[in-house]
Formats: sequence, C-alpha cells, structure tokens
Amino acid sequence: MTEINPAPAKSNKFALLMVFLVVFIDLLGFGIVLPLLPIYGDQYVARVLPEGSSSIFHGIILGLLMSSFSMMQFLFAPAWGRYSDFIGRKPILLLGLLGSIIFYALFGYASTLPAESAHLALFLLFAARIGAGICGATIGTAQAVIADCTSKENRSRGMALIGAAFGIGFTFGPLVGFGALTFFPDQAGATGYISAGLSLFAFILGLVKMPETRVLGGHSANRKIFDVSAFKSVLSNPALGPIIFVFFLATIGFGAFESTLAMINQDVLKFGKTSNFLLFAYVGLTLSLANGLYRPLSRKFSVYFFLTLGILLMGSGVASLAGITYISRNNILADFLLPLMMISLTISVVGFAFLTPSAQALVSQRADPERQGEILGVNQSCSSLARIFGPIFGLTLYKFDSMAPFLFAGVLVLAMLPLVSRIRNFKEA
Repeated sequence: MTEINPAPAKSNKFALLMVFLVVFIDLLGFGIVLPLLPIYGDQYVARVLPEGSSSIFHGIILGLLMSSFSMMQFLFAPAWGRYSDFIGRKPILLLGLLGSIIFYALFGYASTLPAESAHLALFLLFAARIGAGICGATIGTAQAVIADCTSKENRSRGMALIGAAFGIGFTFGPLVGFGALTFFPDQAGATGYISAGLSLFAFILGLVKMPETRVLGGHSANRKIFDVSAFKSVLSNPALGPIIFVFFLATIGFGAFESTLAMINQDVLKFGKTSNFLLFAYVGLTLSLANGLYRPLSRKFSVYFFLTLGILLMGSGVASLAGITYISRNNILADFLLPLMMISLTISVVGFAFLTPSAQALVSQRADPERQGEILGVNQSCSSLARIFGPIFGLTLYKFDSMAPFLFAGVLVLAMLPLVSRIRNFKEA
C-alpha cells in the first residue's frame, strides 16, 4: 500500500477554505435554478402533453426532469472519485465547474423559449440537467478533499463545512434569483445566465488559488465510468453498507420533500415565483445555521446521537407537512398556514442538516485512506440514486394527492431508527 503523506497544515486550511468557496458558489447557482425548474417544467409539460392526459403521467415526466441531474450523478460520481484518487482532486472539481458554466447557460436559454416551442424547451431543459449532472457529480471529490485535510476525530466537523457551504449557497441563491426576477421581470433566462457567471467565477478562483490535496501515486483508477464491482465492494462492507443505506433512504425522503416544495408553496400558500424564492432562501439559511451549530456541538455529542436526532426531526417535520396540506384543503386555521409551514420546514431541514454530516463522517472514518475518493463517490452516487427516486415518487404522489408525498417521506425516514443501533454496535464489535 502506498503511503499518502498529508499536505502541510497551512495548505490544508487553505484547501478547506477553497473547497468551501467553490461549493458555496456552485450551490449559489443551484439555489437560483431549483425554485424555478419545477414551475418552468410544469408549464412546458402541460403544453407538450395532449389535453386530458393523466395528471399522474404529467407528474412522472416532471419527476424525471427533476431527477435527471441525479441520475447522471449516480452514474458518474464514483468514477470522478476514482479519477481524483489517481490524478488529483483539483482537476475533477474544475471539470465540474466548467460543466456548470455551460449547462446553466443552456438552462437560461431554454427558459426564454415561448410556449409554442414547448417541445424544444423541454428537450433543452432535460439536456441542461443531464449535462450538469455528468459534470457536476463531484461532491464526493469535495468530501475527499475534506478527508485529505482532516483527522478522523475532526472528520464530522470537516464534513459539516460542506453542509454549511450548501446551506449558505442555497440561502443566497434564491435571493439572487429573487433579485433577478424583480429587476429583470421580462428576462426569463436571467437566472440561468447569472448562475453560469457565478460558476465561471468559481472556476477561475479554483484554477488560480486551489491547492492539490491528494499526494499522487495511490491505487490506479479503474477506467470504467460505472464500475459495478466498486459498488459491491463498498455496499457489502458491514462497516459501510448500513450507513450508506440510512443516508440513501433519508435522501429519498428529502428529495420527495424538496421537489414538491415549490408546488406546495404555489398551491397551498399561493406564492408567486418571487415569494417562492424567499421561502427557498429560508430553507438554505436554516440549513447553514444548523450546520454551523453542528460543528461546536459535535465536540460534545457523538455522530450516533446526531444521526438519531436527525432522523427523528426530519421524519416528524416532513410528515407534519401533510398536516399543512390538510389544513389548507379544509380551510382550517387559514391565517396560521405560513407560520405552521415555517415550523415544519425548520424541523425538517435541521434534521437533515444533523443527519447528513454524521453519515458522511462515519463513511469517511471507516474508509480505506487510499480509496477515500472512490468510497465517498459511491456514497454520493447512492445519494444521487435516492434523488432520482425522491422527485419521481414525490411529484407523482403529489399529483395523486397533495398529502401523499409528505406522509411517504416522513414514514420512510422514521423507519430507519432501528438501523442506528446496528451501525453503533459495529463500532463496539
């Protein structure tokens, strides 16, 4: 086994800062696009399908659009992780940012097409999401940078740094989108073009400033794009398999919740596009604050505590959104819909914010140091697979009954509680 020497501490700190900035700026663009994607897609799908088509079929197409990004991440995340073990982290992260520039711009162009060009617009939206998924399946590589630069004891705090970058980017992204729609109301492509510009800035920043954290000379990367043996090796490992399975189910639940949030904002709260951006910004702010709270608390409480607490909070919070839709449907407590919605969102997002870095840290702590990129890539790939199923289940169920996706997601997450003791017991074995 080749010995991997850690980079100097000063370089490590700068690498962590650069990963934070790169992930933050990339998620800034994602946060701009996500609140609009299901709404734009819904408009174009309605024009493409013949009048009188099943609403469930409508939901399936919309779910496929939302999940196409994650399908490509499922296929490509392990490969990018393996290549980063072999050629370094920096080239892979830069490739992801370059793809974001191209495909966010394509999203911007597709958004400008009139309803009469619905077929072309829908095709380009699918192309933009698929391309962005291929080139952007690099979160596992970013997590590998964290693993390169932190000790096992500090790994959960390091992973929370990426969670904070997600949250802050997801806070300011919707706010930038809100500003774009406010100041350029007739420019539907502005959000996509702004996202592309931000990714360009992140690409230049990473190209010039980001150090390489992987000392080359580890195991040779398998040249296959999708390596089934890598999945079998990781998922059959009793130290890793149950953790990845918990994260997989949690992400299905969160994907079902996340993909239907814009719809419930529109149908229950009667929000327009600009108000929708503000509620997404609140979700991002809550995510970033929860991750900021996680870092100091992780010194006092174990990852198993946060894993359990995260499951309880997320499951109960998402399930309570079914109650919000019931209240709206029956016109009960109409004046309290928004406050109740905010409470449910807060509980759900805090739960996911506690669960995510805990699961990622456990995977990284138990992984072979020379295969960090590959193993974290498999974990991210499984998360992406969950984000394929989540929107398809969520949006299809939502078109069937607006309460259904939240009951489904809440029960699914709470059903994972018995697995936590199995994960803990392996450590004690």
